[in-house]
Amino acid sequence: MPEIHYATSTGPVNIATLKYWGKRDKDLNLPTNNSISVTLDQNDLKTLTTASCSESFKEDHLWINGETYSLETPRSIQVLKDLRSLREELEISNNELPKISQFKLHIISENNFPTAAGLASSAAGFAALISSVAKLYKLPTDYSELSKIARKGSGSACRSLFGGYVAWEMGNLENGEDSKAIQIADRKHWPTMKAAILVVSDMKKDVPSTSGMQLTVKTSDLFQYRINEVVPKRYIEMKESILNKNFQKFAELTMKDSNSFHSVCLDSYPPIFYLNDTSKNIIKLINLLNEAAGKLIAAYTFDAGPNAVIYYEEENQDYVLGMLYKFFDKLDGWSNDKFNPANAKIFDSFPLSSLDKEIYSQGVSRIILTQVGEGPVETDDVLIDLETGLPKK
Repeated sequence: MPEIHYATSTGPVNIATLKYWGKRDKDLNLPTNNSISVTLDQNDLKTLTTASCSESFKEDHLWINGETYSLETPRSIQVLKDLRSLREELEISNNELPKISQFKLHIISENNFPTAAGLASSAAGFAALISSVAKLYKLPTDYSELSKIARKGSGSACRSLFGGYVAWEMGNLENGEDSKAIQIADRKHWPTMKAAILVVSDMKKDVPSTSGMQLTVKTSDLFQYRINEVVPKRYIEMKESILNKNFQKFAELTMKDSNSFHSVCLDSYPPIFYLNDTSKNIIKLINLLNEAAGKLIAAYTFDAGPNAVIYYEEENQDYVLGMLYKFFDKLDGWSNDKFNPANAKIFDSFPLSSLDKEIYSQGVSRIILTQVGEGPVETDDVLIDLETGLPKK
């Protein structure tokens, strides 16, 4: 049997603190504004992908968590075409390299979190796919260059090619060559940043992000004000808050931008509702917590879905998780390794007795405790059976 070439890489989830919403070019996935995100720890949220190719493979195949998916979508076709072109350039310049650029690919992925649940699964998935194929093809391309390819697969995937704190620069060129991700700061710059994810729903979204963006761009009056007036100033301020490790400013901007993003969704016609009553209750709890603390110690943000991501610094963990534990102690995901309930603290001024726990604890299925993390990592894991070219059983 012909040799099977393979490589494995991981892809992390990133959660935007300055949201990308709206496209100026749908085919190239060019955004209408800059965005910023935090890459999360892959011990808690990641896609693991083995990319393989062989002369014996008859067509491109993709498996995710054991299910077969098509690689014949416009986005996947473009991503693989770009990666194959880069490999082909290497082969032309070096005759000794095996001519694998034209071989069909078998790509096997596993997620350790729900797909299509508002947890940036497509970002982690495309980041892992592109990283693993780049390793397979031994591409010398740097991650900012690869981020341009990732962008074509899933806009936010370009940010998952870096760890720590990442910006996606929208660029101005029509061909998208200047629309790429850059790292603002690595994980070690501000390692005390933590996140608690409250999974409000692991069902697929009613309005997918792509169609939601198109509707907003077409119908929202607030949208132009957001991209022209709000985001440019906020982009500069948020970068500074990260570089200065200023959590007060970071938290304020993160919550305001989440509100702004969901406002333009609501201003779309017909309106798009990504938040539900559970999401709104979580917002109220975080506002009450910050009020009781007398400063911002926690920041909520919501992507295109009802799940809440709560950012906080390690020094305030006992208060932030202490409050959440009071309402969500029955959830899966609490771990003594990450938070000991015995350390829970509640501010005296937090109105715990006046809040109905039965109401506020409804609608959340699990909690994921995590922190700022690294970018894609090459691993020795092999998800493919090297005899059959199919996923390992």
